[in-house]
Amino acid sequence: MGLAPCPQNADPVHFRPVMRVDFISDVVCPWCAIGLHSLEAAARRIDGLTLELHFHPFELNPGMAPEGQDITEHLQQKYGGPAEQFAASREALRQRGEALGFAFNMDARSRIYNTLDAHRLLHLAGTLDAGLQRRLKGELLQAYFSEGRNVSDPAELLAIAAKAGMPPEETRAVLESTRYADEVRAAEQEWPRLGISSVPAVILDQRLLVPGGQPVEVFEQALRQALETAPAPAA
Repeated sequence: MGLAPCPQNADPVHFRPVMRVDFISDVVCPWCAIGLHSLEAAARRIDGLTLELHFHPFELNPGMAPEGQDITEHLQQKYGGPAEQFAASREALRQRGEALGFAFNMDARSRIYNTLDAHRLLHLAGTLDAGLQRRLKGELLQAYFSEGRNVSDPAELLAIAAKAGMPPEETRAVLESTRYADEVRAAEQEWPRLGISSVPAVILDQRLLVPGGQPVEVFEQALRQALETAPAPAA
């Protein structure tokens, strides 16, 4: 699905375009939180535009142990560099988030966690309703980045999912099984084929790739470009 065509005999003044957006991300990726809120802020600048968001999995640390790892230790092992450098980066992220209305609580977030189960729940939500999937994504991001909660813990995930409005029985059934694990892994195998090796990766109207947690202005420009270059509906 791309942009919804204006129906025959519809009043163009009241027509509201709907754009599909495929958002590839991880729950513990701070730039993914930045990217999502920047994208939605950009969409609000375009009169009448509605985004139909679909979230897809990308695990930054698929081999992470269930108990997680100290975040500073993890960053030093993965990227190298002094702890002071990471502290400066976290402060820059906090300020970016604050400008977008999203709270990064750096004192609360001390560990990084495995996110397979979170992605399995997001897959379930996507089979039910795109709006529900967006709410769950938002609750997961807030739980981890703002509240420092363990997004690999089944009890925490049940509570987070309930807050998003997920059906409790289906949520519990997924968490007590391996359901959707194969689907998550299969989706993740697609990204290298499409040239995607980092997140967030945002695909507008199934045509235009915007990589990274871009500023609002960059997303706005990309959204307008997607609108202006949308193929004409078939006659």
